[in-house]
Amino acid sequence: MANYSECSGNTCRCLVCPHKCNISTGSSGLCAVRQNEGNGTVALTTFGLVSGYGSDPIEKKPLYHFYPGSTILSVGSYGCNLSCDFCQNWHISNGRNPMPGKRMKPEQIVSDALDIPGNTGVAFTYNEPVVWIEFMLATAGKARESGLATVMVSNGYVNEKPLEDILNVVDAFNIDLKFFSNESYRKYTGGTLRPVLRSLSQIASSGRHLEVTTLVIPGLNDSDDEIKDIAAWIASECGRDTPLHLSRYHPAHKRTTGPTAVGKLVELHRLASESLSYVYIGNAYSPGLSDTRCPGCGTTVTTRTGYITDFQNLTDSGKCSRCGHTVYRHFTSPG
Repeated sequence: MANYSECSGNTCRCLVCPHKCNISTGSSGLCAVRQNEGNGTVALTTFGLVSGYGSDPIEKKPLYHFYPGSTILSVGSYGCNLSCDFCQNWHISNGRNPMPGKRMKPEQIVSDALDIPGNTGVAFTYNEPVVWIEFMLATAGKARESGLATVMVSNGYVNEKPLEDILNVVDAFNIDLKFFSNESYRKYTGGTLRPVLRSLSQIASSGRHLEVTTLVIPGLNDSDDEIKDIAAWIASECGRDTPLHLSRYHPAHKRTTGPTAVGKLVELHRLASESLSYVYIGNAYSPGLSDTRCPGCGTTVTTRTGYITDFQNLTDSGKCSRCGHTVYRHFTSPG
């Protein structure tokens, strides 16, 4: 297994993410789950420690173009390498004691995934998967051997070499692009923008499936220009057919600002759609704006009500039956 650290004397530098924390013996990095145990490596203290576990619609990740309509076994642990004041899962992302849960082996998770009817694979989600990379790689490797797909739902704040290792075994990604401003990243997440953009480019160029989510927060990232810039960058660097999910913010953790106005999301959806083929609104009821239309001819091929997915005008291989345009590269016909 790869060693994501370099040590000198009593100090180790963790190389998983751009923070590159210098950790003294007995201490942990910013994520709180990677510890210098004094033996020349940074150890993962939460290997196999599960905080959340259950079968979800794959649309909940959200992934709309990776085996849509299927289910996936979701697993999460503790810890995160960002410190967003609006975190929806702050109670597990802070990685501080106590950390209740049970220890599970990769083989057990894969066995459970195989036992679920219609299950596509395993999703690493809930907390930030990057911080327990060793367990994710071990589980994803076992899943691949068993013919299952794997998904990572992540903030994308990871160094190039660890991400390269992840790309070798993980099939699909949903990455949060929280802002298109380095200043905002620093102020509200404790991270920076450039590494996230590099991760997105690296995933896109690998050929792995990629979707992007931006949580739209009033007064922070909901300007027309910011969303237009995000959409234009994704189209240019990742491809026009990369799905973008504009998710409605609700007050959480330390941020008490009121929820995003649905009308604002509708307008941002329109603006982002000028650059991208597939833009979706999440966490809000907005008829038609979570549906999928063929970019080739405009025909509706999928309607969504919550997590209920209805396919129409599609071939068994995920192409539009009207014009032949490939809408879904990863598709299993429900028929």
